[in-house]
Amino acid sequence: MFTLNNVRALSVVLSLFVAQSSIAQPIDISALTSTPDEQAQIEATIKKMVEQNLTFENVGRDALKVEVQAWDIDVRPDFQGLIPGKGSVADGEEVWASKCASCHGDFGESNKFFAPLLGGTTEDDVKAGRVSNLRAEANVPSTTIMKISTVSTLWDFIYRAMPWNAPKSLTPDETYAVVAYLLSEASVVDADFELTDSNIADVQKRMPNRDGMVVYPGLWHTKGKPDTQNTACMQDCAGQAKVVSTLPEHARNMNGNYAAQMRIVGAAIGVNSDKPKLTGKPDDNAAAVRAYAKQTIKGNANHVAVKSGGEASKDDAKTSGASVDAATEEKVKAILTTNACTSCHAASTKLVGPSFKEISEKYSENDAARLGEKIRKGGSGVWGAIPMPPQPGIVDGDISLVTKWILSAEHN
Repeated sequence: MFTLNNVRALSVVLSLFVAQSSIAQPIDISALTSTPDEQAQIEATIKKMVEQNLTFENVGRDALKVEVQAWDIDVRPDFQGLIPGKGSVADGEEVWASKCASCHGDFGESNKFFAPLLGGTTEDDVKAGRVSNLRAEANVPSTTIMKISTVSTLWDFIYRAMPWNAPKSLTPDETYAVVAYLLSEASVVDADFELTDSNIADVQKRMPNRDGMVVYPGLWHTKGKPDTQNTACMQDCAGQAKVVSTLPEHARNMNGNYAAQMRIVGAAIGVNSDKPKLTGKPDDNAAAVRAYAKQTIKGNANHVAVKSGGEASKDDAKTSGASVDAATEEKVKAILTTNACTSCHAASTKLVGPSFKEISEKYSENDAARLGEKIRKGGSGVWGAIPMPPQPGIVDGDISLVTKWILSAEHN
C-alpha cells in the first residue's frame, strides 16, 4: 500500500534529484541521513537516476529507511516511534538550566513568555489520574502538566520543537532527561529517577491527568457522527482579512523587536515592531518580517560597526584595539541563538535581562574574565532580582568570543 508517508519519503529523493540536476555543486543531504552508508546509498540512487535520465512517469522504488525516518518522527501514545534512550533527573536539570530556564523559569513555573508548564497538580491527582484543579469551581490557572494526558506528547513535542531558538537540537538522551526533570518537579517521579524507553510506559500510569482525555467520535473516527450539520455556503467570502486592532505606537516595541525573537521556521512569525511600521497586505508583511528575522539571526555586516579609538577616557581600555570582524560576528550570533541568550538579552533594548549595549557600557575589556565567569555560572543581583541561569554548555573559547563581542561591538 502506497501511503502518505511513502509519498513524503519519495518527495525527498525527487527534490534531491531535481536539485542535483539543476545546480553545479553537490547538495548537502547529511541532515537526512544517520550513517555514511545511508548517505552514500542516497547519492548513488540520485546518480543512477541522472544517468538514466528518468522522468516522473517511470520513477519508482521503495523508500530508504532513512528517508522514511526523516518524515516519520512522531511518537504515539502507545510509544510507537519512540527513540531508545535514557536520561536522569539530575542530567535533565543541567540541560534545563542551560537551554530551557531562560523562557520557562528554573522550575517550569514562569509565565513571562509562555504559560507555566508546572503547578496545579497534587499527589492525589497522580493517584486518581484526574486533576481536580481543572474543575470549573477550582478557578486555578491551568498549566501544561495539569492538562496533558500522555507523557508521549511531552517527549514528542520537546524532541521535535525545543528549544525555541534551536528546534530538534536536543539528543534523545537529553530529551529523556528534560522530561524526567519536569516529571520530578511535578512529583510524578522521584528525584533520583532515570527515564528510559523501557520504563516510560510505567510513568504513563502516574501522569496526573492520564484519564482526563475525552474522545469525540466525530473527530477521532471517520465513521463517527459529525459534531455539526452545517452546510458550507462558499459564497460572498471576504477577499482579505481586516485587522481591526493593533498595539498603540508607544507600546509596539516595549519588549524588543518581536521579529528578532521568533523562529524563522513555521507559520507564526513575530511582527516587526521596529519603526517604521509595516504596511501593505498581510502576505507582503509576512515576507518582510521573515526577511528581517533572518537578517537579525545571521547578522547584517552592512549595519555592524565596531568600536574604535577616540572615545572618552573611561572607555580607553574598551577601545584599545579590540574589534570583531564579520566572521566572528556571525559565530557569536550563532552561539547566542543556540544557547537561548537572545530570549532574555537584546542588542539595545532591555528584555528579561539587560541589553548587550547596557552591559558594554557598564564594563570594560579589563572585566572580560569576570564577565565570562558570570556567563558560565549565572547569578542575580547585579541587574535585578531575576536570576540568569548558568551556561555550562558553552565552551571556554566561545565564552571568550561572546565577551569580546559584547565589550567591543556597537549594539544598535
